[in-house]
Amino acid sequence: MVAGHIQVDGVVTSEDIVINTGEVINYTVPDYQEADVDTRWKLLWSNDEIAAIHKPANLPVNRTTRNVYNTLIQLLRRESPWPEAHLLHRLDLETSGILLIAKNNTVARKLQPNLSRLMKRKLYHAMVYGEPSWQTLEYECDLSTLPDSAIRCQMHKVADGEGKKSKTNFKVLKTFSGFSLIECELLTGRKHQIRAHLASLGHPIVGDKIYSHDGELYLKRLKRPLLDGDYGRLLSHHHLLHAYELTLNDIWQLESGSIVISDSEYPEQWQHFLPH
Repeated sequence: MVAGHIQVDGVVTSEDIVINTGEVINYTVPDYQEADVDTRWKLLWSNDEIAAIHKPANLPVNRTTRNVYNTLIQLLRRESPWPEAHLLHRLDLETSGILLIAKNNTVARKLQPNLSRLMKRKLYHAMVYGEPSWQTLEYECDLSTLPDSAIRCQMHKVADGEGKKSKTNFKVLKTFSGFSLIECELLTGRKHQIRAHLASLGHPIVGDKIYSHDGELYLKRLKRPLLDGDYGRLLSHHHLLHAYELTLNDIWQLESGSIVISDSEYPEQWQHFLPH
């Protein structure tokens, strides 16, 4: 510990002391730096117990090896009226869109054990390479990591019984100039499910470092930061997957049916592809 960097209730201390219940400890890390992230979260909807938040792309939802201070959950605890804000589910670092949080720990403990009772339908939008031969598709397969894969977190389609069942409904919304906007309805919730399914179908998501270009740029980034030419190949600084719509069962007022929350605030990188 460095002298002067520890405070108890605002008083600097550098000695071994006994901490009492209720006292606040602050520790300052000198010369600490984090990766730059987009911190512009927005409130989309809320009631007394939960809130739906717009998460920008490239903002981690909770602590990572790169970010501890600027994560969505820490931003909410500092900037919102909910110092006990708690994630009810997660989005990948580069995925933007709707994220659901509990406003305090009591609500989180009540809702998390059976989220399926609350979350009725989840729709994502994905910008993919190519134009599918199908207009709608129900896609189901087993997904698993492979022990000999160069990318340990990458999910692969495997034979039935060798992984976890996964199912997604896809619908082509628009096609233009060699790209397609796809609506994706998650019917199961496996790791990287939409990304892995679309790659397996031959239409990886634009900007996806793991599932496009055979993962070459993901592996390259492990050794050094990517350069402008690398992002030129990816066509985006993050993958173009957006949590677009969330339908909740109204468990608070059962007679009202469902609550539909939408987020049409696509990140800036989408603007190169969306027709104007």
